[in-house]
Amino acid sequence: MERALERMGVFSLLINIGLVAIKLALAALSGSLALAASATDSAVDVFASVAVLVGLVISKRKTKTFPFGLYKVENLVSVVIAILIWVAGYEIAKEALASTTSSVRVEWWVLAGTSLTVILPLLWSVYELRVGRETNSPSLKAEARHYQTDVLSSLIVFASVGASALGFRVDRLGALLVLPFIAKSGWDLLVDGMKVLLDASLDQATLQEVREIIDSFPDVTRVDSVVGRNSGRYRFLQADIELRTSDLEKAHRLSERLEQAIKEGVPNVERVVIHYEPRVKTSLTYGIPLQEPAGAISGHLGKASYFALVEVSTEQGNVLHQETIANPHREQEKQKGIQVAEMLVDHGVDILLLKEDLEGKGPSYVLADAEVQTRITRADTLSEALREILGQSTSPAIAM
Repeated sequence: MERALERMGVFSLLINIGLVAIKLALAALSGSLALAASATDSAVDVFASVAVLVGLVISKRKTKTFPFGLYKVENLVSVVIAILIWVAGYEIAKEALASTTSSVRVEWWVLAGTSLTVILPLLWSVYELRVGRETNSPSLKAEARHYQTDVLSSLIVFASVGASALGFRVDRLGALLVLPFIAKSGWDLLVDGMKVLLDASLDQATLQEVREIIDSFPDVTRVDSVVGRNSGRYRFLQADIELRTSDLEKAHRLSERLEQAIKEGVPNVERVVIHYEPRVKTSLTYGIPLQEPAGAISGHLGKASYFALVEVSTEQGNVLHQETIANPHREQEKQKGIQVAEMLVDHGVDILLLKEDLEGKGPSYVLADAEVQTRITRADTLSEALREILGQSTSPAIAM
C-alpha cells in the first residue's frame, strides 16, 4: 500500500508540472495575464511537492551539529517559496492594474489548452479522492480537495479566455480574480512553515488521539500531560504519565510498548519521549469475590456472582468507598478467570482476597503482571472480610 501511495504522489507531481507547463506556454503565446496568474497558482503545488522531496533527502541527515536531524529544512523552504509566490502575485497585480496594453491573442488551440487545465485536474481529483477513501489516506483526500479548488480557479481563467476570444477585454479582471487563490496558497504555506519553525503545538485532535492510546493501557493510572510539535512533516511527542508499577524494568518495557503503539496509531511520528513515575497511593482497593451482593465469599474467582470493591485509607484505616459490581464473565465456558482478573485490574484493584490458591493458573499471571497482590482469607462473609481488612490497613502510604 505504501508504494501505491508513493506512486500516487509521483503522478500528482507530474500532473502539476504538466499543468504549469501548459499554462505558462499558453500565457506566453497568447499574452494572457489570467493564464500567467493561474500558472503561478499551480506552481505552488509543484514547489510544495519539490520541498517535500528535498526535505526527505536532506532532513534525515544527522550530524554532531544537528543531532536531531534537519527536518525543519522542508518548512524553511516552504516559507521562502511563500514569499516568492507573493512576489509573483504582486508583479501580476501590478501588470493587471498598471499596464496600458491588454491585447490577448486567442486561437482555438488556446481555448482547447485552457479547457485541458480544467478537465485534467477535475478527473484526477475524482480518481485521487476515490483511492484516498479506499486506502483511508488523509493526505490523498486532502490533496484531491485541493485539486478541486484548482479547478475553480481554472474555470475562472477559461471563462476569461473565452470572453477574450469573443472580443471582451476581461483578461485583466480574470487575472485579478485568480490573485486571491495565489494569496491564500502563499499564506497557507507561510503559516504552516512558521508554525513548525516556531515549535507551535500539534493540533488538539492529534494530542487527544495520543492520550487515548496511552489511556488504553491498564498499567497507566494517570496521564498528566501530552505535548507535541512538528519538525518538517514529522511529529515529536512527549508524555508525562503515572504508572501502577514501581518496578523500573517493567516500567521501561511498558514505555517501549507505549512508544510503539503511538507510532503505529499516529502517522509520521519520529520520536516519543515517555516520562513515567510510580503511583504513590494513600489508599488501597481490595477486591472480594462474592456469591451474593452482601453475603458469603465465593470459593472460585471466575464463578463469583459479584465482587465487592473496597477502598481503604492506608493512613486512617477507614473505608473511603465501597461498591459491589456484577461478574459479567461467570457464564463463559473458557478463560472466565482470566477475563475476571483483567476486569479487576481495570477497576484498579490492589489486593484480592481469595478462598483459593491461584498459583500456576492463568489469572495469577494477569494479576502478577499488574502487581495485584493475592491473599488467602479466612473470612466467610463480606462483613468478616471487612473486619479483617480494617485490622491490617493502618500503615504508612505505600508506593505502587
